[in-house]
Amino acid sequence: MIQVDLIIINAGELLSLKGSHLPRIGKEMNDLGIIINGAVALSSGEIKAVGTTEAILDKYESDNVIDVEGKIVMPGFVDPHTHPVFYHTRENEFEMRILGKSYVEISQSGGGIRSSIAAVRKASEDQLFQLAKKRILKMITQGTTTLEAKSGYGLSTESELKMLRVIKRLDEELPIDIIPTFMGAHEFPNEYINNKDEYVRILKEEMMPQVIHDHLAEFCDIFTEDHVYGIELSRDILNRAKDLGFKIRMHVDEIKPLGGAELAAEMGAVSAEHLGAASDKGIQALKDKNVVAVLLPGTIFSLGMKNYARARDMIDRGVTVALATDYNPGSCNCDSMQFIITLATLQMKMTVAEAITASTVNAAYSLQRYNTGSIEPGKQGDILIMDMPSYRYLPYHFGSNNVDTVIKNGKIIYQSAPNISY
Repeated sequence: MIQVDLIIINAGELLSLKGSHLPRIGKEMNDLGIIINGAVALSSGEIKAVGTTEAILDKYESDNVIDVEGKIVMPGFVDPHTHPVFYHTRENEFEMRILGKSYVEISQSGGGIRSSIAAVRKASEDQLFQLAKKRILKMITQGTTTLEAKSGYGLSTESELKMLRVIKRLDEELPIDIIPTFMGAHEFPNEYINNKDEYVRILKEEMMPQVIHDHLAEFCDIFTEDHVYGIELSRDILNRAKDLGFKIRMHVDEIKPLGGAELAAEMGAVSAEHLGAASDKGIQALKDKNVVAVLLPGTIFSLGMKNYARARDMIDRGVTVALATDYNPGSCNCDSMQFIITLATLQMKMTVAEAITASTVNAAYSLQRYNTGSIEPGKQGDILIMDMPSYRYLPYHFGSNNVDTVIKNGKIIYQSAPNISY
């Protein structure tokens, strides 16, 4: 018998998502690699073996065995688009939207991203760290085991670097993997609203080189939209980012079919994100250049809009589709990948299996983290035990947390409270 650190047994359904090392596209997204009465053996933080409970117990033993008694075992959620480092929330803008104001109108009147900048600039690193830590710990209870975190609420060299140092500290001190993205091109700060060329110069000649010098981010993102960074300006900034060694992510075609998806393909971006207004040409370009489409249905829901990304068209054309929360203080204050899966199925007509694939292995691929997102030998032991009778229950039982246990790198980092007795 082989001794291991942990064995999980008696899963009603174990969603292994076993497959190729490539992202899952088309019909592959419906194959969750389900093992009935499944089990997994883990040691040194890694998955050693996956199979039926009988097969695993025939070969492996451990002093730590978790009998999940028919619950669902699946990979931890990977959230590839978040903005968790901010100071104050913006529920007032939520109410403004209820009363009929659009996102762009709120932004142009001094709200939106700009309203977060002043507070972030004044806040200390420790204040921002403590606030973001509390938010991310809650995300962990919802099943997130890997996430991407963007800067973009500082919009000065000093404050952007401060945000990225906070993200680095979060990654070092919290039990999950947090991947940093520099997003100095999120908006134009008030002091440069009438001198945008100077802000772009600072972005290209001061911020970006310093971020690279200090090893604070591997990705660079930009908000490519009419009211912020247009196509030509985005191309110019991204070329500079590529020259410096950044990998590219892009907010594109959220509100209008500006051609952002096509630009993402042209620039060799790792991901194109939002895509609520992407054109047929843009969708085909994503497919042709293997750009991951990271879809954010929570944002459209929170903004009260109708233009959900065309997930069905993307999947049917063979685009790699991932899902993310877009957790942020303004347009989508949602920390639950479970709720995002519900929205993906109801509003974008993804199957439950497609939405799970998009929230795990494909999301990991969008971050170039190939060691997570599925339950396969050699990968990190990033696993959820879900208190559900089947995987199809996940989006059906919405507005509640189905997570029983969160395991990261083979260690339990969260367990839900025991049932209330009376």
